[in-house]
Amino acid sequence: MKRTEPIRTHLMTTRPAVFLFPLLFAALPALAQKENHFVGGEPCKTCHADVWSKFYKNPHFKSVASGKETPEHTGCESCHGPGGAHVAAHGGKATIVAFSQLETKQILDNCLRCHGETLARANIRRSSHTMADVACTNCHSIHKSPAPRFLLADKQPDMCYGCHADVRSQFSMPFKHRVNEGAMVCTDCHNPHGAFQPTWRNGERPRMLQQVMGSEEPCLKCHEEKRGPFVFEHPPVRVEGCEVCHYPHGSANSRLLRRPVVFTMCLECHNGAVGFGRAGLGAPVPFQFHDLRSPRYQNCTNCHSHIHGSNSSAFFLK
Repeated sequence: MKRTEPIRTHLMTTRPAVFLFPLLFAALPALAQKENHFVGGEPCKTCHADVWSKFYKNPHFKSVASGKETPEHTGCESCHGPGGAHVAAHGGKATIVAFSQLETKQILDNCLRCHGETLARANIRRSSHTMADVACTNCHSIHKSPAPRFLLADKQPDMCYGCHADVRSQFSMPFKHRVNEGAMVCTDCHNPHGAFQPTWRNGERPRMLQQVMGSEEPCLKCHEEKRGPFVFEHPPVRVEGCEVCHYPHGSANSRLLRRPVVFTMCLECHNGAVGFGRAGLGAPVPFQFHDLRSPRYQNCTNCHSHIHGSNSSAFFLK
């Protein structure tokens, strides 16, 4: 009896501790959740003073200035999540939503919580940029943007040129749209967040183009005189679009044409016999008034001046 007494006493003293461990593990998630609560933006300025001091200039500051948003939609924590655990741990990327550690889809999901309400970004998930694993933070610098608008990571043309070097060379051609001169920017014609299916070129998707009135090409925002509708339409303008004859970015040929001489551009379609139709039969003996061997007839638009469409002539003469 004396030998078993110490053993019984030991079991009695250790048993409460044994039962305590399951209860402790069950309480850990609740304790962690309680610790990781919303603390507001004030504690952030202790370590991130450079970001905090300029945040009032940031478009996201209006969530703080309004004073009406819930904690999960206010200031720093609207993007980075609750800061309680981060403050308690005295920093560390593991205790906060650090965008540098997120995958492209996670970054996209975070940004679209607020920026998914407009049609301008309705196609971003199936856009060429997203499919190429380009995230929002590749183009936007949320805290230290050098651009005056849209929190861009760089000036817009320079940022686009980082990936689209071939387009940069086209804007150095003798005839080009004046992007490098600052007269326009890439987003005047393109929607980097993805565009709806275009209505020209048989529904082909050309480079995430913006669409203007009536689902037309963005070219018509500036070249309104070519919009129409016309009584006599030039079919390629409506069906295939402007780029069937013109290079959109830059060209070595005047008027951004794809061919150096106008009649060679026209003969790509009008290569038929009598009347320069589109039958593809060839024209071995051209009419005298259409003899393209003579320089006077090699500039088709001297006579067919309204080549984009006319309200008075089926041959686009005026």
